[in-house]
Amino acid sequence: MTSNGSRPRDHSVQSVDRAVSILQVLAKQGPSGVTEIAEELAIHKSTVFRLLATLESRGMVEQDTERGRYRIGYTMVELAGGASKVNDLAVLSHPVCQELAAAVGDTVNVAIQDGDDVISIDQAIGSAIMSIDWVGRRSPMHATSAGKLFMAHMTPDEIAEIFAKRPKQYTPHTIVDPVRLAAELEAVRERGYATTSEEHEIGLAAIAAPIHSLNGQVIAAVTLSGPTFRINEDTVPDLAEQVMKAGTKISWRRGYVKRG
Repeated sequence: MTSNGSRPRDHSVQSVDRAVSILQVLAKQGPSGVTEIAEELAIHKSTVFRLLATLESRGMVEQDTERGRYRIGYTMVELAGGASKVNDLAVLSHPVCQELAAAVGDTVNVAIQDGDDVISIDQAIGSAIMSIDWVGRRSPMHATSAGKLFMAHMTPDEIAEIFAKRPKQYTPHTIVDPVRLAAELEAVRERGYATTSEEHEIGLAAIAAPIHSLNGQVIAAVTLSGPTFRINEDTVPDLAEQVMKAGTKISWRRGYVKRG
């Protein structure tokens, strides 16, 4: 404990975290200088230089002595070969989904976009007595939280194509008006998550947060679904924060760069 009673910060863990972030930047941007890396991660250049020296000593990065830029080293290539067997989104995300499901008590899924549909590729069950097995099932883009999340990152032309096919009205709450949905998609982009309440099935509500790839693209969604008496206006703010944290954690596992 420190003199003021607070727990001392574990600088060794922070250094490991930042070293991994440096490797992710090099994987994303290619050969980069100390200043470029420091600006990308919003940390001091002296810290970046110190960590690069350590990574270089282990063969994880290599330096171009003439230009002073760093690139991924041979050791990382060897490590990647061993990791390729398990580099699957469902495998990487499942422990995170299990953790979230246990914390909130409802069902957590990872979903991807396939054309105009949403498909669940993994699921973790909470403590709820009743749960739907969503894995492998196709769901409509416009009436699901994951679908709204994907649509929020589409171009206007792509969204127009979906509405040109006259999306189905599943319940009285399904949004099929393009203007109304456009306003909701703007809200999704602003707050970082999407919600639905009885838009696909009566009594069912859901929250979806993005999973990002190495280059920052939304490649999947982590979703929390359950009855409306547990997922509603009163509970969504807290639940959405937990779902977004899960999405961020899975994104880091996929190589998405963490700043700071």
